[in-house]
Amino acid sequence: MSLPELVKLEGTLRETSKKANRELRAAKRVPAVLYGPEIEENVNFAIDELALERILRKPQTKLQELTVDGKVYRTLLKRTEFDPVTDRPIHADFYVLSDNHKVTLRIPFKVIGAARGVVENGGRLFQPMKFMRIRVLPKYIPSEFVVDITPLKIGQSIHVGDLDLEGIVPIDSLTRTIVNVRPPKGALVSDVLDDEDEDAEDAEGAEGAEESTEETSEE
Repeated sequence: MSLPELVKLEGTLRETSKKANRELRAAKRVPAVLYGPEIEENVNFAIDELALERILRKPQTKLQELTVDGKVYRTLLKRTEFDPVTDRPIHADFYVLSDNHKVTLRIPFKVIGAARGVVENGGRLFQPMKFMRIRVLPKYIPSEFVVDITPLKIGQSIHVGDLDLEGIVPIDSLTRTIVNVRPPKGALVSDVLDDEDEDAEDAEGAEGAEESTEETSEE
């Protein structure tokens, strides 16, 4: 796991009327709201559209150091609404983190390496899960879960329960498959495994023959 990037943002207080929101969007400012367990009253503000898009550009979880009306908040971007036609962001919710309150969020998976079963046997890699839902205190929030698939052979998988989840409560089942390697198209797992066993036996036989030759030559 890696720690989230901290992004600095500047927000300005806003009116909540529809007219004011339309004017903000025309000026490429996104209406937003700030809330959290230790916030007595929600704070309505606006942020620069380009700054918000920079946060949304990458799937990794990011935290924000958000300044509004001279006050600094440590936040998590929880929800963004988009225009169905232009796909521009039209509203954003920022959750103010509290050290003593767990937060629920989705964390993406980052798959690294080249699976052995793909490289050596032509297997096919499948990733049924792209994100995992968790509950966690702010100090344990990861930016992403890094999954190394290098050792995976045909028929092998990595599950949620295989991850290092110290300080993290997974909402998804521990038995859910994150990634697995399937046989080449039209082949069965047993066929590939039989081929691997035969190759191993052939290698062992060759090694035994070499040893016998060496012993004979020494005599």
